[in-house]
Amino acid sequence: MAPAPPVDPDVELMLRVKRGGQAAHAAFATLVERWQQPVISFVYRSLPDEMEAEDLAQAVFVQVWRTAERYQPSAKFSTFLFTVARNLCLNEIRRRTRHPADSLDEPHPDDEAHPYRQLEDRRELSAADATQRAEIFHKVDAALAELPEKQRTAILLCREGELSYEEIAEVLGTSIPATKSLIHRGREQLKARLKPYLTSGTWNEPA
Repeated sequence: MAPAPPVDPDVELMLRVKRGGQAAHAAFATLVERWQQPVISFVYRSLPDEMEAEDLAQAVFVQVWRTAERYQPSAKFSTFLFTVARNLCLNEIRRRTRHPADSLDEPHPDDEAHPYRQLEDRRELSAADATQRAEIFHKVDAALAELPEKQRTAILLCREGELSYEEIAEVLGTSIPATKSLIHRGREQLKARLKPYLTSGTWNEPA
């Protein structure tokens, strides 16, 4: 008899959220603490305009909280979470395309009742290397933004979300071989885009 698959502790937490009650708030707070930074990083690097990435990352958790009653543990929690994050990013990109001057919607009035309120980006850089690292991060983000959406998302899920090929394929709705191909092609394009900058400091804006 084959051994039972390992239990995802985050799924167990999400099921507590689904059941409601006081335990739901504590379980959800644990999920937010565990996953807020990966989600912020994913959203921050997914949008053409990164000004309101933290607000959209917060919206991801708002969506998870509001739809908890319909949650079905058919995959790892991270797969479910980043599917929500990707869908909201795509919706925001489409919305900004139609209304480029708009900002994100104001927080829902019920948001104050949720067991989290602010999602903080806790990345810290020392004063000595902050400028240099910020410049490199900016160029990497610019190169990522030039990739097709599925390539960019696949790379981000692999790096920020630490998802497996199978999990990334489920988020993207593609096969595992197609997912591997997306990641490979995306990485090759990033290398080609960043190599001149890393070797000579030259950055050519896309035509």
